[in-house]
Order: sequence, then structure tokens, then C-alpha cells
Amino acid sequence: MSEAVAQVAAGAAFVLGAALLAWRYRLGLARPLVTAAVRAAVQLAAVGAVVALVFHVPALAVAFVAVMVVTAALTSGSRLRGVPSARRAAAISIALPALAATGILLAVGAFAWTPRAAVPTAGILIGGAMTATTLTGRRLLEALERGGDELETRLALGDAARTALEPFTRQAIATGLVPAIDQTRSVGLVTLPGTFVGLLLGGASPAEAARVQLTVLLALLAVELVSAVLVSELISRSCIRPGERIVVPGTPGTPEAAAAR
Repeated sequence: MSEAVAQVAAGAAFVLGAALLAWRYRLGLARPLVTAAVRAAVQLAAVGAVVALVFHVPALAVAFVAVMVVTAALTSGSRLRGVPSARRAAAISIALPALAATGILLAVGAFAWTPRAAVPTAGILIGGAMTATTLTGRRLLEALERGGDELETRLALGDAARTALEPFTRQAIATGLVPAIDQTRSVGLVTLPGTFVGLLLGGASPAEAARVQLTVLLALLAVELVSAVLVSELISRSCIRPGERIVVPGTPGTPEAAAAR
């Protein structure tokens, strides 16, 4: 059996095992797991062909990164149901920090100005920003839905709407950053990140792979923090109404979270 066939067979066996386990426990995840696996296989095959073309035609790199940003915004925005212009908020929260960080890394010479370096770097940072945006946004919305009484109390005691929302946004941001912080703290001890492993498989020395991985991880921390702050700020603004009132997104037809002061 060739290495390629063994890799595909092993991956298929894992996902089928997960689907069977989900079916056994009636989690309702069997079909989504299989669908996600098939979709990933098709997308990666297509992306592999496109990336090969991008490496040969540098002008396509910008378009490819743009597609990644749009896809990330659509994915994250779909998770922020009820937020006005959710996809636009997600796009801003993802694109600004991820693209700015990519530009800085290229400008200072951390990575070469080539599609082979720029596209993967942008992809990693966009993916991290998407994760932070989704986790922070969902955590904030859930906290606001549960915290109506606390919001009313804070407003009744004289807090401005933005001040009343601050404890919720701080907690959401802290929660959204947990995966990034844990990944950075445990790197090399618990996990070997994809960039590190990929470089080693590509022939890079362990020292070079570690240096590149560290750069990416530290950039990810900053990118994900900025994404979390941006999405929480945009959601908070969507909650505030004239007269220092707060309306929780995603609860149409329900009473406002607080009356006018």
C-alpha cells in the first residue's frame, strides 16, 4: 500500500469511527461529521491545485487571500445570529488584524515577499482571527441573553449602557482567547503545531522550524486578541440604543434588555 493511499484510508477510518460513536450516543453529529470530512477532502484537493497555480502566478495571491477572508467572514458571521450585519462585523474583526499582521511580518523581513510565504502566513492568521471572532462573539451573545437582569440592575443604578456591558465584553474576550493562550503555553510539550511539523517534513532544521513556529504563534496571540476586541466592540455597539437603552441581539420581539434611564 502506498503512503498516499494509507494516509487517505487512515483519515477515512478515523472519521467513520467518530461518526459511529456520534450515532451510538445519538448526538445528531454523524451526518455533519461525514459531510465535513467529505467537504474538507474536496476543498483541500481544489485548494492544492489553486495554490500550485498561485505559486506560479504571484498576482493571484491577493485574490486567493481575499477569498480566504470572505470565506472566514461568512463562516464566522453565520455563527453570530441576530447581530445586525453579522458578516460585515466578522469581516472587519478578521481582516483588519490578520492582514495587518501579515503585512508587518512581510515588511520587517520575517517572511519573504513571495506567495509561497505570504499566502500560508495570511491563511494561518485569518484562521486564528476567525476562531477568536466566533468564540468571543458567541460567548458575548450567550452572556447577554442570560444577563438581562444584571443589565437592568446596572442601568437602574446609573451606569451608562457601555459601562453596563463592559463586564460581559471582558469575560467574552478572556474566554475567546483561552485556546490561543493554551496552545502557546503548551507548544512543544503537549502539541507540535502544523507549521512546525510541516517545515520538518519539508526538510527544515528543527531550529528553523521552531523559530518560524514561534513567530507565527506570537503573531496569532496579537491577532486573536485584536479580533476578539473588535467583535465584542461591534456587538456592544449594536446593543446600544438612544437613551442609554440596551437591546440584546438575536431576541426580536422580546422586551428590551433595559428601559431608558
